[in-house]
Amino acid sequence: MDKNGEMSHQKAASYLKDAVYGANDGIVTTFAVVAGVAGASLDPVVIILLGAANLLADGFSMAASSFLASRSESDVFAREREVESWEVANRPAGEEKEIKEILAQKGYAGEDLDKLTSLVIKNKKFWIDLMMKEELGFGVVESARPFKGALTTFLAFVTAGFVPLLPFFFSFGFQSNFLFSALFSGALFFVIGAMRAIFTRKAWYWSGFEMFFVGGLAATIAYAVGFLIKGLIV
Repeated sequence: MDKNGEMSHQKAASYLKDAVYGANDGIVTTFAVVAGVAGASLDPVVIILLGAANLLADGFSMAASSFLASRSESDVFAREREVESWEVANRPAGEEKEIKEILAQKGYAGEDLDKLTSLVIKNKKFWIDLMMKEELGFGVVESARPFKGALTTFLAFVTAGFVPLLPFFFSFGFQSNFLFSALFSGALFFVIGAMRAIFTRKAWYWSGFEMFFVGGLAATIAYAVGFLIKGLIV
């Protein structure tokens, strides 16, 4: 794979990660609201209104948080790279010593260490990249990614979060609507959980079950709270 292809693959993987975790939060929070309102036996219109309000507000909040976090990371990366570039240009002896120590920690010694150090410092961009990663712990940060990542998160959050609300737009009867909502949400819980396995490296079926369990637990708690509050008020 060439460099451009590798970068495109990394970007696609990053957007997929944003989408999976955005969808994950969207389905959990919205179905929890649906379950809570259903537990209180409120009108389907109320469920739609509260669910939609929660969906848009939480979706925007999550996207904004994602944007600010990514932007901050990008700004810190740019600042640290600027400092590292200045040090390489103005204090090359000290930086050469540091890169030599880093390479020595990786098992190089003697003539091999000297040769490898000489090769590294000939390529200043690679030298700085290596210092950023090994000394400061930074990977590559895409400066144009914060907005796209936030948008991906928002769209995934809203799309997945809309699923629990969908049955309430139809007149199947309250119990049937809630049953369909639970079934659709349960299936989506498992699918999104299985997709998380791409990043967590767990078995897909275990990751799917874990997500199903956590989402179901959140919905059960919300339903119980709605039911109890209804009993206290009515």
